[in-house]
Amino acid sequence: MPMPLTKKDNNFSFSPYNIALAIFFIGFLAVFCRVADYPLLVPLLLTFLGIHLFFIGKLTLRLGLSLGFLLTLIVFTAEFISRYTAIPAFYIPVAGISMLTILLFKDIHLMFGMTFASSILATLIVGGNFDMMLTFFIGGLTGAYAVRDARNRGQLFAGGVFVGVIHLVCLLLLQPYISLLISKEFQAYYLYPLAFNGFISAFAVLAVLKIFEYLFGVLTNFSLLELSDFNQPLLKRMVLEAPGTYHHSLVVSNLAEAAADAIGADALLTRVGAYYHDIGKLVNADYFTENQLVGGNKHDEIEPSMSRLVILNHVKEGIELARKHKLNQMIIDFIPQHHGTGLIHFFYQRALEEGAAEGHEVNEGDYRYPGPKPQTRETAITLMADSVEGAVRALDEPNPSSMEETVKKVINNKFIDGQLDECPLTLKEIDKISSTFVRILGAMYHGRVKYPEKKNGTARNGKHRSAPQNGTDSHEHPEENPNQFPSHHSPGADDPAA
Repeated sequence: MPMPLTKKDNNFSFSPYNIALAIFFIGFLAVFCRVADYPLLVPLLLTFLGIHLFFIGKLTLRLGLSLGFLLTLIVFTAEFISRYTAIPAFYIPVAGISMLTILLFKDIHLMFGMTFASSILATLIVGGNFDMMLTFFIGGLTGAYAVRDARNRGQLFAGGVFVGVIHLVCLLLLQPYISLLISKEFQAYYLYPLAFNGFISAFAVLAVLKIFEYLFGVLTNFSLLELSDFNQPLLKRMVLEAPGTYHHSLVVSNLAEAAADAIGADALLTRVGAYYHDIGKLVNADYFTENQLVGGNKHDEIEPSMSRLVILNHVKEGIELARKHKLNQMIIDFIPQHHGTGLIHFFYQRALEEGAAEGHEVNEGDYRYPGPKPQTRETAITLMADSVEGAVRALDEPNPSSMEETVKKVINNKFIDGQLDECPLTLKEIDKISSTFVRILGAMYHGRVKYPEKKNGTARNGKHRSAPQNGTDSHEHPEENPNQFPSHHSPGADDPAA
């Protein structure tokens, strides 16, 4: 499977190889434009687009190839329509490139640059004017912003409607002449094409989105929602074979999603990554505390060194399972990175105690996860959520003050241990994450009101109930029968729906 465009990719550097590669591409574009009779302004435009990506720190070879492929599509589409058909140029789905860019890469900077470049390229290819370029540009921005957080097909089509409306607004502003607008020729070449351009763009995006996801190795919200379906084979297995791990993953996902949303990270990716972060525990589920429902702890029967191997192995097994089920690399990254290079503290302490008794040294590095450390905000949040959930669950009597103290202590330990060194989280964002964890955990472990037990024949107010008289069934008056609830009652503390 193609590798995703992640933050851990190295940015473009001025190495001799990269410089030679850039010169080759620019030269090739210049020769191509000359042969195809395209303006030589095209390679200059693309060169400055690459320079822009370099200065904002987003230029990688893989990203450059992906964006170049999208621009090539719009160039050939414009060329085909203008040279081989009688279709009006305003049918060219330039907005589709903008919508694809925002859905695939979730980056406004990339989307803006691609919208600008594709609008200029399409206009140059068909010999259009500034009005056409501006209309394409504004329509593309409209479509991208409309589908930025799209999670269903309806939002894509709504984006297409917005594009059509904005195109018509641009047309009215550029040609505010009633006599011209009611002309059939004008309607055929301008009005109808611009009105339907948005729908064409939306349908085109819907048709090719899955293909580009695979080619570019990225995940859109649509695919993430598919992966969050609990009928997915791995999640279904977790429910049946490792129910404790399944519940732990649900809690971690709730914590992580709320924290990601609080700092503006990708909340949906974080939630889905948290679902799959511990799938390696399916291999030896009984060796993990949350799945030891009955019986003793299996680690009591083996050496700490063997326990270390079992614990460490769940990361390797998780990666293998994920690849076997063809999960995207962006999801696979959550499996090793949610541990980072953290210490398996419990078994390390046991090994130290046994080593001291037997007179041999214990290497701390042997009891650390292999890593890598979290490379993105999403994996870093999952690392903290995973540790915090386990620590709070281990509290004897969780209350707001003890939970807050535990959360801050766990996150501070991760920070001191250097587990957050390679991710782009700021101290302000870490503080927001901590506060969000405390709030969500406080809601999860909230107290319940204990009601006094009902004594036989005595209502809760201590008064005896009178027997039914005149053949009247007491169940006709639920307020007189504590064992019967009205059909429409507000959920209370003893209501499982509360």
